[in-house]
Amino acid sequence: MPKMKTNSGAKKRFSLTGTGKIKRKHAFHSHILTKKTKKQKRNLCQTTTVNVANVGQVKKLLAI
Repeated sequence: MPKMKTNSGAKKRFSLTGTGKIKRKHAFHSHILTKKTKKQKRNLCQTTTVNVANVGQVKKLLAI
């Protein structure tokens, strides 16, 4: 049986932490930033972990 291929879009968007959790970036920080508050833009800059409900789906894309 052939190996599973990693989804090219997913490998650019997600990365693993040392403990095995999946990190992601926030959406809505690429354009139309003038109407967003400083606090909102600052919080969108930070990375966060993928929600438990979506971990399986992302792992499938990353072929983990």
